[in-house]
Amino acid sequence: MSKKLRIGIIGTGGIAHAHMAAYSKFEDVEVVGGADIVPGKAKEFMEKWNLPDAKAFESARELIENVEMDGVSICTYNTTHAECTIAALEAGLHVLCEKPMSFTLQEAVDMVKASKKANKILTIGFQPRYDITRRKVDDIIRSGALGTVYYIQSGGGRRRGIPGGTFVDGDKAGYGCLGDIGCYSIDQCLHAVGYPKPLTVSAVATDYFGKNPKYFSGADTFNVDDFSVAFVRLENDMTFLFKQSWAMHADTLGDTLWLGTEGGIKIKNEFDYGNKPSRVMYFTDVNGQNIDSFVLPSLPFNAYESPKEVDIFEAKVRDFCDAIIEGRPAPIPGEEIIYNQAICDGIYRSGKLKKEVEIVIPELDF
Repeated sequence: MSKKLRIGIIGTGGIAHAHMAAYSKFEDVEVVGGADIVPGKAKEFMEKWNLPDAKAFESARELIENVEMDGVSICTYNTTHAECTIAALEAGLHVLCEKPMSFTLQEAVDMVKASKKANKILTIGFQPRYDITRRKVDDIIRSGALGTVYYIQSGGGRRRGIPGGTFVDGDKAGYGCLGDIGCYSIDQCLHAVGYPKPLTVSAVATDYFGKNPKYFSGADTFNVDDFSVAFVRLENDMTFLFKQSWAMHADTLGDTLWLGTEGGIKIKNEFDYGNKPSRVMYFTDVNGQNIDSFVLPSLPFNAYESPKEVDIFEAKVRDFCDAIIEGRPAPIPGEEIIYNQAICDGIYRSGKLKKEVEIVIPELDF
């Protein structure tokens, strides 16, 4: 592709600026348009980023129908991810959709079906996959060093970190901390073991802090979860203990663990998610002697092994662009993230029903 890659941005709120910051660094990419349902917001976005030739609209459909593009970033609120993604795919555009993939499992399935039918890329915005800690842990587990993995546990969590705006509006966000940072934890834990199929979920979701004006100024309109915990049964006799929070009276919900028949891995979660270095330890035994070793020393969350730090968000956006240019498959394919969405969907339903729920993945006829 000799000409510049032409990109549009659907939804020009907070996260769209992170996408634009990345696109602006690529000489072979130009942002040619944007859309936002708030009158004037897309225009203000283009002016802020000094894009006088970019077109601004108040609907995704107008942008798609009036501007020639190769791909789009979907940066709308969660409950419209599916609608906007499917419209773009049906118009022949490649899509980078922000996380969480969607609100419901069925929406995620419909998005993947649209991608397959159009033969276009659908990649989901999980930038922590470009983190050195993630990559090293994935390599160790996939090498077979842990033997058969039977238990996985997410950790981390925020002591105080309730966002505002659409994040705490259930009609727009769908989920609270589950969809904001919980989907990252699910991806971190399950991508390393090949995303086993989820079978059942028993979950509890609470809103004690978000509903309390002592901790959140918008307590009167807060209507999502600020804490979620779940026990997830996976295929192949694996179990997954999920925990995530926006606010709590502790500095962490614990360490991230993978336990196997031959070894175990622990990511020490001593601080808020992504704000401090992580330490990775590997545990095994040799001839009856317990062996504990550091896999990684303290490293910045967004550091690669190279001396120069690389922004993992920028890496995510660059990978999307390169996949389009080089004709490669989606870097983080929607069909894989269906299982992530299935777990989010199950946690949400179980929390509402206050009982264990079965996860049924719709047939994917492609």
